Parts: sequence; structure tokens; C-alpha cells
Amino acid sequence: MKKSRRRNLFAEDEVENFWPSFADLTSTISLILFMLVLLAFLQNLSSGKKLEQVRDELRATIGNLGAARTKIDLAEKNLKLLSAQLDVGRAELRASQDKLAAQQQVIAASNVELANLRSRISGVAVLRLDVLQKVKQSLEAQLGPGKSATSPVVIADNGNIVINESVVFESNSYNIKREGKPLLDMLAHAFAKVLADPSVRGNIDVILVQGHTDERGEVDYNRELSAKRANAVVDHMFGADPALGESYGAYFASSAYSEFRPLRTEKNEAAYQQNRRIELSVVLRDNSVRTLIDEYMKSIDTSLQGPAPAPAAPAAP
Repeated sequence: MKKSRRRNLFAEDEVENFWPSFADLTSTISLILFMLVLLAFLQNLSSGKKLEQVRDELRATIGNLGAARTKIDLAEKNLKLLSAQLDVGRAELRASQDKLAAQQQVIAASNVELANLRSRISGVAVLRLDVLQKVKQSLEAQLGPGKSATSPVVIADNGNIVINESVVFESNSYNIKREGKPLLDMLAHAFAKVLADPSVRGNIDVILVQGHTDERGEVDYNRELSAKRANAVVDHMFGADPALGESYGAYFASSAYSEFRPLRTEKNEAAYQQNRRIELSVVLRDNSVRTLIDEYMKSIDTSLQGPAPAPAAPAAP
């Protein structure tokens, strides 16, 4: 009997020990599950905040992308505008290049024409020089090649003849001295010979006989005296060689310069004596040069005006 009861006691103890262990296990599992749920909640809560933050960042990025797209659209419009302006600039550049090429052709043609004109003018200048040389040689054949400034008669390099006043006239007189008449006779014959050459005569405009005085005395008196002396020289030359006045009188003219074109400006007797003179100047024609220039200017005007318009067709009857 006693053994049986002891076994029952042990059996009861074993049952009581089992249930508290299971309860502890269940509590532990529940606590673990609660912790897992809490962790999941906290994780979800944290993930939600991060997701909202990501959404905010995404919205900001989308806004930035929109602004960037707007800028890109504006840049594309500006690019199209610049491209159109560039096309216009290229067209204007091509037009300018075409105009420049046309102008260069005109300039090249003008340079050729100017070269031709320069050559022709040089030819006229050579002809004028040849005329002066012929005049000078003819006069030197009669007078001798005087070059010294102290000589009574000087033939200058430009062909002018300078005669000292004392050789031809007395002081304050316009009557030709007897000693001066042979000199004027030779001048008359020399000019008659020069003017007999048509090639020379065609290039002479006028043979100017100039009267000059020194600065002393009244201006009116000096002007009148210089004019009378120049006229006296012309009259004597025409009388010395009648053919000169009859055939070539239209080529001569006299002028009075009084004291206004001195050769020297010193205030002494030597300067005054050199300034009192008769000067004969051969003035050549410039018509040839003017004609060449006029022809050239007319050709330029014609080229600038372009071709003449075609005549209109006659109206139908």
C-alpha cells in the first residue's frame, strides 16, 4: 500500500513540474513574437519615413527635371533662332563676297585703264619735254648756251629766257637801247624757226613776254613800266621778223608782273639788278592731257551706268 502511494506522489510531482515549463515556453515565444512584431512595426515605420523622404526627393528631382526641360526648350528655341540668323549671315556673306568679287573685277579693269592712261600721259609729258628741248636748242643756237646767273641773257632749264633789264633798257625807260636790238632780232628769228615746225607749234599755247621790276618805286609806276617794256619787246620782235607777227602773232602775249615775282629777296643793288628783267616763257598746251582725262572719266561714267536699256518693242498696229 505504501509503495503505491509513493508512486502516485511522484506522478503528481511530475505533472506539476511539466506545466510551468510549458507556460514559460509559451510566454517566451509570445514575447519573441511580440518583439518580432514590434521590430517589424518599427522597421515599417522607419521604412515609411525613408519612403516619404525618397518620395520628397523624387518630387524635387521631378521638379528639377521640369525646370531643366524648360531650360532645354528655351535653349532649343535660341539655337533655332541663332541657326536662322546664321543662315541669314551666310547669305549676306555670300552676297558681300559676290559684290567684292565684282568690285575687284572693276578695280582690276580700272587699274588696267589707269595704266594705259598713265602711259599716254607719260607720252604727252615726253612730247612736251621734247618741245621745250627744241625751243631751247633753237635759242641756244642763236644766243649761245648761257647758264650763269650773272650773264645778261640766261636760258633756264625749263626753256625760259631771262634777259637782264640793263641789256635792253635804260633806267626808268621802256625805249629799247641800240645795243639790245640785235639780241631781240635773234630772238625773233629763233621763235620764227621754232613755230614753223607744226609738231612744235601744235603743243605751244602761248609765248609769254613778262616785264619785271625791283621793289623800289610806286607799285602803279612799276606795273606800268613793266607792261610798257614787255609790249616794246613784242613790238620790236614783230618788226624784226615780219613773218613772226603775221603768221604766229596769235602765240604771243605780254604781261606785267611789276616787283611781285622777284628772283632774289635781298635788299641790295645786285639783287635789284637781277630782279629787273624781261622773261620769255613758252607755255605748252595741256589740252592733250585734259582730253585723255576727259575720255577716261567718260569711260568710267559709262561703266558705272551699265549697259543701255534695250529699246522698247514697237506697239502693234
